[in-house]
Amino acid sequence: MKTLQHLLDTLPQQGELRWIGLRPERRADMLSVESAVLSSTNGLEGDRYQGRTGQRHVTLLQEEHLAVIAGCSGRDQVRPEDLRRNLLVRGINLLALKNRIISVGDIELEITGLCHPCSRMEETLGAGGYNAVRGHGGVTARVLTDGQIRVGDIVALGVQKELDTETRRG
Repeated sequence: MKTLQHLLDTLPQQGELRWIGLRPERRADMLSVESAVLSSTNGLEGDRYQGRTGQRHVTLLQEEHLAVIAGCSGRDQVRPEDLRRNLLVRGINLLALKNRIISVGDIELEITGLCHPCSRMEETLGAGGYNAVRGHGGVTARVLTDGQIRVGDIVALGVQKELDTETRRG
């Protein structure tokens, strides 16, 4: 019988970075880009939160949740820019990565928490938009290594975390 910790540590799936969005300023339209530079001191370059310290350098959203949010808000579709998150990933459960280190291409991120919806979702998605996003708003992350990410990069459990897990077992 496998322990709960073993089940939590088993995450062979890999995802793919499908979209990158920058928020240049408050309430401005999102800019969709093919690549972006991340810094452990400044976060996501070109984003309005650039330069702020803390646990929310970048936000990630799971592409599979877009259809759920659309269904819950009575819309045919919801675009990633509607939700104002920075990175859209597909094929890996972001909620399973909470408090873990992941890699996006060559960059390491620490998943620091859930990204809850704001009241602006009522404006964007209509009445009930806030509740449609609840539980599907993605996660926040802190940048650990500097470099560039690109649409199409692999998203996976980070090597550093796997090594830490092995060390604890040994």
